[in-house]
Amino acid sequence: MRASATVPVIPVVKVPDTAEVLARIPPLTDSARGEIIARIKRLLRDRDAVLVAHYYVHEDLQMIAEETGGFVSDSLEMARFGHEHPAKTLVVAGVRFMGETAKILNPEKRVLMVDSGAECSLDLECPADRFIPFCDAYPDHTVVVYSNTSAEVKARADWVVTSGIAVRLVKYLKDRGERILWAPDRHLGAYVQQVSGADMVLWPGACVVHEAFKAQALAELKGRHPEAAVLAHPESPASVLELADVVGSTTQLIDAARRLPQQTLIVATDNGIFHKMRQAAPDKLLIEAPTAGAGATCRSCAHCPWMAMNDLQGLARVLEHGTNEIQVVEDVRVKALRATARMLDFARSGQPAAVKVPAA
Repeated sequence: MRASATVPVIPVVKVPDTAEVLARIPPLTDSARGEIIARIKRLLRDRDAVLVAHYYVHEDLQMIAEETGGFVSDSLEMARFGHEHPAKTLVVAGVRFMGETAKILNPEKRVLMVDSGAECSLDLECPADRFIPFCDAYPDHTVVVYSNTSAEVKARADWVVTSGIAVRLVKYLKDRGERILWAPDRHLGAYVQQVSGADMVLWPGACVVHEAFKAQALAELKGRHPEAAVLAHPESPASVLELADVVGSTTQLIDAARRLPQQTLIVATDNGIFHKMRQAAPDKLLIEAPTAGAGATCRSCAHCPWMAMNDLQGLARVLEHGTNEIQVVEDVRVKALRATARMLDFARSGQPAAVKVPAA
């Protein structure tokens, strides 16, 4: 990150242990699992609700979403689907910023989270009360924030992006002569900066899952599987990306798993993605990229602890009782909508459209 008079100090985030999170979820017999899935499907229908699920949550939730007319995808497509679907209630199986994004786009709908404690380390490491003064120190920069941020941070941004369109958007802004203030993931920001050649100032946050991947251990794993292709999410450290054959968003990595000729794939992203990858490439061997090795302090071990909080029992409770509803203050929502709607317009057309939103 470029030196500046205002160097942000990010908060220390207490990261749950994924194994401990999973251990707290009561096990279900096959019979009980079948009963709760049937109840969830009935409740979705009776409540005029639709389930949108991220690739990283448990495969049971992904399956229910797809079998009930919901959707499984990355954060960009989740937001778009929820915006376009006619259901009065959106149930989000993911983390808080995804629920907030759904509410930003759909103020008239009720938005429920499977687990109200499901956070995101990137969001937590970029609180608005620290981010806004940092932006103010760079008044001549265009503020581009990753979707993994709070509504308040999005409200301060000029643009919201996902990993799938980040490079394309920043190249567009660079060609317009704009300088970029990027937040919150420094690894994704550095990757975008390298590929685009843009003038960028980076916030120093990182994803607890992707930062845990270890280049040395990955190189050793590649040595044992020389026939394998490495697929990596750009939130991973640069040393990991240097070893990758494909760098891309979750959707792009699933597409790569389908089309690549290699029969063995080493995957550097949350292992929740393996459910969709196995559907896309059922004949291929999928191997988790290593999180162990020199300097390892892994607590997530390739699976986000907050994504792991999404479970069948929680989904049933939310549908039965209408709990865990997401609210966004209206003036914050309107400001955040401008940058978020720009993202959707750009993803669709490659150009920013005039965004018409109500006055705050």
